Amino acid sequence: MNEPETSEEKAATQATRERCLCQEVVDRLEFLLGVSPTVREHLLNSRVEFLKAVRSALDERIDRLSSVSRRGSKISVE
Repeated sequence: MNEPETSEEKAATQATRERCLCQEVVDRLEFLLGVSPTVREHLLNSRVEFLKAVRSALDERIDRLSSVSRRGSKISVE
């Protein structure tokens, strides 16, 4: 009988089936350039690095927006 999948195995299986921006890019490149299976494998392996780059870009933008000091205007009170 088959043993039940662990949560890590389920996550890995789900991640390989999910469509994401990275997968769309790989599919478009394959269609437009007619890449070989070796190139396709390299592109698929780069998905995680691509997503990390997007995450880093978002983190930097969040940091920049968060560090901008928003000061109010001074009002003299009599």
